[in-house]
Amino acid sequence: MNTERIHDEFPAPSYRGNQRDALDDIRDAFAAGNDVVLVRAPTGSGKSLLARAIAGCARRADEASPSDATDAYYTTPQVSQLDDAAADPLLDDLNVIRGKGNYTCILPNEEGTPVNQAPCVRESGYDCSVKHRCPYFSDRAIASNRRIAAMTLAYFMQTAGSDVFRKRDVCVIDEAHGLAEWAEMYATVELGPRSVPIWDDLRVPDVDSVERAVEYADALVGTCERRKDDLLAQAELTADEARTRDRLQELISELNWFVDDYRDPDSATEWLVDQEAAGSRGGDAGGEGGPLTIKPLNPEKYLKHTVWDRGNRFALLSATILDKVAFCRQVGLDPADVALVDVGHTFPVEHRPLYDVTQGKMTYAERDETLPDVARVLVRIMQRHGDEKGLVHCHSYAIQERLRDLLADFGVADRVRSHDRDGRDDALETWKATDDPDVFLSVKMEEALDLEGDLARWQVVCKAPFPNTNDSRVAHRLEDDQWAWYYRTTLRTVIQACGRVVRAPDDHGATYLADSSLLDLFDRARSAMPDWFHDQVDRMTRPDLPAFDPGAASSGTGGTGRSRSSGRRRSGGDGGKSESTETSGRSRGSSSSDGSSSSEKKSPIADVWDTE
Repeated sequence: MNTERIHDEFPAPSYRGNQRDALDDIRDAFAAGNDVVLVRAPTGSGKSLLARAIAGCARRADEASPSDATDAYYTTPQVSQLDDAAADPLLDDLNVIRGKGNYTCILPNEEGTPVNQAPCVRESGYDCSVKHRCPYFSDRAIASNRRIAAMTLAYFMQTAGSDVFRKRDVCVIDEAHGLAEWAEMYATVELGPRSVPIWDDLRVPDVDSVERAVEYADALVGTCERRKDDLLAQAELTADEARTRDRLQELISELNWFVDDYRDPDSATEWLVDQEAAGSRGGDAGGEGGPLTIKPLNPEKYLKHTVWDRGNRFALLSATILDKVAFCRQVGLDPADVALVDVGHTFPVEHRPLYDVTQGKMTYAERDETLPDVARVLVRIMQRHGDEKGLVHCHSYAIQERLRDLLADFGVADRVRSHDRDGRDDALETWKATDDPDVFLSVKMEEALDLEGDLARWQVVCKAPFPNTNDSRVAHRLEDDQWAWYYRTTLRTVIQACGRVVRAPDDHGATYLADSSLLDLFDRARSAMPDWFHDQVDRMTRPDLPAFDPGAASSGTGGTGRSRSSGRRRSGGDGGKSESTETSGRSRGSSSSDGSSSSEKKSPIADVWDTE
């Protein structure tokens, strides 16, 4: 790696904000001998441009011996970020490769067939006459032979051990804060009707321990191999049979990984097993067990194979790696061997205000009482932003549905949009494309969503996004008293959410907090806050919202801002009068709206235990 090239490799014609200083610090961190550099850069820092400059420092083929690793990988967990990189003319030398299912076959009569179901997959020994023009194999060949190959983290992990995508000199991982969680998700083994194509033919025992799960996994591997071999013996397969064959092979690999890792005395991975009730299989289960989920905690060995063995040097970029030591331990790195580069925030704090509109707690037990008040305050926020689009982070589909119904009851449904599980992307893009000041009720869109400018001028966080305590991994960590991890993980999601509507130094957008548990979170996780978010929290006020008037919210007559066609910033940063001097809201230590003190000492579980 030649870090002296880092400025020459920067793809933009000029620097913005702290980019020049950030590149200097990154260069110096690698030059000091660190193989891994964490780059903590807030929203709007231009992380993809920094990533491209780092990748450009990778050793080139003409600088290396035949046995040396050369070139670079760029990877991110978020498909939308990969799409953004592919569309950015400044990043046109990032050669993107996606999974086979994202490409369609070009053979006659197969034009609508995904490549992972094409004749080359279905028919044994099929010799494709147009393979050299196949969009998947063409992209793969280009990416594997160019200086920078770009792919999702899922594809990157799946190609570990590949002869095509071998070890490279430099690996850049964008949005790396969730690397441990993503690895846990990829290493999880799901055994149920959706994931096991021969599920209906299996007899699943009651599994009351990890040891029993290992025994069953061993036996299931043999069953899957026999069924796969039967399919391989056929000269031609249907599309469904080809999918079954491929899924069986994936399942065999997943099960073998679990069994081998569990039996490895040197593995640090701890495994947990959840099993659904036997009745979930339908009918009389006859004493059999239900679907199984085999989950790893901190799968360091999995990351070593799929990530750390894939490069010589690594740059991990994120706005929300909140604790270097904790992050490193989660992903199997020695903190002493990892450098941290902090990039300062360049967005004026008054352009990204936080507003306290808390109405009570949104835990499962208290949600029914709190949600009607949240809906009423949302109507008042819609009035205040009568001519501006807004986003509501609902956290779950149950909250989204209830909130949508309440808003319809108030008569403002004509200004409200939402999505379901299957139509997320289409609904989002349709809302983004409209010029109407509509409100979008979203679920799990706290990350990788760019709503710059008039795409959204305000947002509401309905519920503190605590990890689901019904997840055995979460429950296990809490039983182990890992409350710092729990609050830090939640804070990370909140910070990510707050960055959705302010995307540039001259952009502005308001974030309203509706769940009083968020105030408790800020108190408990204060030491983990980046300085720039600390400033936002300290400036938080209680806004002076209009009196409840659904008619004004629906018609758009209640807004205080100027026309949406104006891209100019308003004083106060969110479209009304400047709120920086308001004192009508409570201070950070005063009583919350439900009558309890945000700093009151009590069991942490009282505020965060949830079942959804």
